[in-house]
Amino acid sequence: MASIFKNEVFGLLARVALGILFVWASIDKALHPAAFAEIVNNYQLLPGGIINIFALVLPWLELLCGLALIFGILIRPSAAWIAVMLVMFIAAVSLALSKGINIDCGCFSTSSHARTLGLNLILQDLGMLFLAAIAYWSNSRMLSVSYVFKRRR
Repeated sequence: MASIFKNEVFGLLARVALGILFVWASIDKALHPAAFAEIVNNYQLLPGGIINIFALVLPWLELLCGLALIFGILIRPSAAWIAVMLVMFIAAVSLALSKGINIDCGCFSTSSHARTLGLNLILQDLGMLFLAAIAYWSNSRMLSVSYVFKRRR
């Protein structure tokens, strides 16, 4: 198992796959902040004054971290931020499920009935958390911007 976390190729694959997923997840939320704020509100976890700020900031953080992973810029901080977001998502989904709240997750789309909460969503997030751990611990520089520029000199 330790070899997976140190393997450059696995690190590259985890980094790029996770980056693509987070860029994809951010786009609809960034384009429709009001709809995303409504989804955040449906979780019944944040006070009203924070919901709009959260709905405005989170998609852009997802986008920046995703792009950073894809291009290999600030890999460890980006993987760490994504891991924090994933833990937060897992906690939010778990709390909503424990309260019996049946809502759309708002994961990849703000459209109604995009995806409901469930154990499969938690398992998906745990899988992505594993990818974040690989991206963080491997610290793979393969095909990263810094690696490409170093090779040209």
